[in-house]
Amino acid sequence: MADEQITTIGRCYVCKHTFGFIPASVTTVTIDPESGLPPGMTVLGGFREPTPEATARSVEEPICPGCVDRAKRFRDSADSPALRFETWQSDPDHR
Repeated sequence: MADEQITTIGRCYVCKHTFGFIPASVTTVTIDPESGLPPGMTVLGGFREPTPEATARSVEEPICPGCVDRAKRFRDSADSPALRFETWQSDPDHR
């Protein structure tokens, strides 16, 4: 009985779909409820040192497996090497 893990039902912070999860193993993101963003993140997507107040009031929000998979695919596509184009080279024999 001690090995059983209690399943919780909640909403994904990203897509707002309801899903079942085990609180100890679900992927979460820390969100400042006042700004709706992770502590230290600006509305333009930049980062700064979070204030102690923002860190103290932040809460962990669950993320569903579908959103985690989409984020991984996005990260992998963003990390792919850029396309390489041949550069124009002048022909020394051609004038």
